[in-house]
Order: sequence, then C-alpha cells, then structure tokens
Amino acid sequence: MDLWGMYLFHLITFALLEVILAGRDCLVAGDSCSSDETCSPRLRTLRQCVAGNGSMKLGPGARSQCANAVSALLSSPLNGCQCKRGMKKEKNCLSIYWSLHQSFIHGLNLVESYPYETVHRDYDYVRLASITADSDVGMTTVNRCLDAAKACNVDDVCQKLRTEYVSACIKPTAKSGLCNRPKCNKALRRFFDRVPADYTHELLFCPCTDTACAERRRQTIVPSCSYESAEKPNCITQIKICNTDYVCRSRLAQFQYDCEPSEISANGCKQGNYGACLLAYTGLVGSTITPNYIDNSTSSVAPWCSCSVSWSQREDCDHFLGSFTTNICLQNALMMFGSESDQQPTVSQASMPSPGSSSRETRSTASPQETIETMRNILDTIIPTQALGNELLVGQSTLPSNSFPSSASPPSLMLQAALCLLLLLFHLLNNGH
Repeated sequence: MDLWGMYLFHLITFALLEVILAGRDCLVAGDSCSSDETCSPRLRTLRQCVAGNGSMKLGPGARSQCANAVSALLSSPLNGCQCKRGMKKEKNCLSIYWSLHQSFIHGLNLVESYPYETVHRDYDYVRLASITADSDVGMTTVNRCLDAAKACNVDDVCQKLRTEYVSACIKPTAKSGLCNRPKCNKALRRFFDRVPADYTHELLFCPCTDTACAERRRQTIVPSCSYESAEKPNCITQIKICNTDYVCRSRLAQFQYDCEPSEISANGCKQGNYGACLLAYTGLVGSTITPNYIDNSTSSVAPWCSCSVSWSQREDCDHFLGSFTTNICLQNALMMFGSESDQQPTVSQASMPSPGSSSRETRSTASPQETIETMRNILDTIIPTQALGNELLVGQSTLPSNSFPSSASPPSLMLQAALCLLLLLFHLLNNGH
C-alpha cells in the first residue's frame, strides 16, 4: 500500500470511529429501546423503580421485578450508552443513562464511571501565548493570566460566551436588585462546555505570584453571584440537591472518577490524567456545588459549603469536602498546570491519536497490520459479547438469555458493519484497487 493509500485508510478509519461512538448515544439507544416490543416494557418498569424509589407501586414482588428489568436491559442497547457534555437535550440523554445506572435503586449497585463520552482535546499554552505575541514585543515577563484574557478576547466564541456570562452574573434584577443566579450559572455552564479547554483552563488555572492576580483569578466566575451567600450551607444538603439534578449528578460523578486520588499512582491520580481531572473540575462550575479558590493568598479550592453541622453524616461530609481540599490528584493537577513546563493533554487515551501534527506523523508510519489490530481492540471494547452481557446480569431474569440478542440491536449492527467495512477497505487498498 502506498503512502496515499495509507493516509486515506487512516482518515476513513477515524471517521468511522466517530460514527461508531455516535451510535452509543443514549438518546439513540433510548429511541431504539422504546420502539422494541421486548425492551420497551422493561424500560417502563425500570423507570417506575427509579421514580421516587417506587417499589411500593409495583407490589410485593417489586424488588424482583426491578432486578429482572435491570438484568434484561443490561443486554440491550442502553447498556454502555453515553452522552456528550453540553449537548442539546443533555438532560434527556442523562435521564436515560441514569434510569439504568441509578446506584441507589433497591440495593442494585451498578459500578460505573460517569455518563459522558471521553473528549479528545489538547490544550497548548504556547499556542495561546503566540496569539498575543505581536502586541507584547519586548516584554520579558510572562503573565499567563493576562495572556489567557487576551487570547479569549481575540477568539470569537470565547469572547462572546465570556461576555454573556459576565453580563448575566453582574446584572441586577429589577425586583430584588440582586443578580439572577440561575441565569448566571446557566451562562457559566455554557461557557465552560462550549469554549475549548485551551482558553477556559488558562483563564481559571493560570498561575499567580501576587494577591492582586490571585483575586482577579478568583473573580473569574463572579463568585458573588454564582455561588456565594451570607452563610455557607451544609455540604450534605448541597450534595442531595445536586443528586436530584441529572446534569449536576453526572458532573459530580465525572469529577469523583477523573480526580480520584491514589497513593500508589506516580502522579497521585488513579486514572493518571491531570487534564481529565481539570476538565471534570470545570464541569462543576455553575452547579449547586460550584468550586472556586477559597481566597487570594493560596491556590486551594473548595465548594461554598461547610461540614460544621453535619451531625451523623460528618464523616461523609468531610470526605466530600476533602475531595477538593486534600485531594492530591487535584492539587497536583493544579500545580502542574500552573508550572511553565509542558502541559499534559486535557484528556488522552493511549489508543487514540491527538489531533496535532505529531499524531499525523504517527498515523503515516503505522503498519497496516498494527492499525487493524488497534481497530479490533477498540471495537472489542465497544461491541459487547453475549457472554459478557450474561456476566453483568444482576439477579435472575425472567427473560430468556437471548431476549435482547446483540444481532437485533441497531447500534451493534452498525458497529459490526463498520468493522467489516474497515477490513474490506484495507483489503482493497492493500491490493492496489
């Protein structure tokens, strides 16, 4: 296969991967299940189980019915579906995900990470700094916070959405004279969800060496409107409010997963990715548990809540607050970002290339057989086997094991077809056609 053939093959390969991953959308999976005469009643049953801990509505055999519904749906297109952060109909997508993955549903604990797809995005401070380099000729001191603000101002999307949230957060309402907090938080979420991490991370995590800089950094998310109040609420109360909202619950789950500390990990993070932790952190901004810098003299962060009156739940409260204040993974991520050393990717996976030029070089030198094996490995993790589905079952199902055969699942059909197409394409290109 010549160089052009290899290049074409890789372009199509990763385009098909995008299609494959799109097939895991919970909205698509929900529509597929709702139109299936076997899947649909099980989904309705599960939603009854979830809604208000509704076992009483189902009668004496409620727990068994709920367990059977979960067991059956684990081998449906719903299992493994995901959502995109900031997507349209995000709440609808997340409601479908949590219907199956509700961890507190009658003791049926399904161990999951979080509902969001992995975002493949790099940030590059050097590129941001170069945006304002022409206007800073002769400067010898690097001010990354200033560079970040300038870079945002010359990017249309960043400048527009930043202006929107600042305006929403400082504008007083006619009745109370106070800001509109819900509108402010909605605008903040829109900013951090839609503006690339190249800009948002530099604005929020840029290093400061004096209190004036640190205070400007702390004011980035307009704390007086976005979360501060006369007294700090109890953290347990804030967590309960968060868990009633699909978006907040999902963002918290992502933060707890990607920022989980580890004493045996070389960098202090169980998942080993500082960038993923920072991305998860920004996902909490604009929520009930919005975190921010606690003052202008340190780089310590925490949500605006307290554990002073937690009583019997003091241990749980301290653990939650500690996931910000004493979290070695988060602390290291903030410290490494603040250093002037090379930055890690915001989110990275060993099996996936980054969009930069170095990844293009890697793609052009990889052998065809290595590419096929990589694709097989990726697809093997996406296409669930019937054996794996049976291992994941919770409880005993009243349905036969083939109630939701993988061959009947539209997403699975698409994945299998994509793999066949890739293999066929490789064969044609390798034979000079």
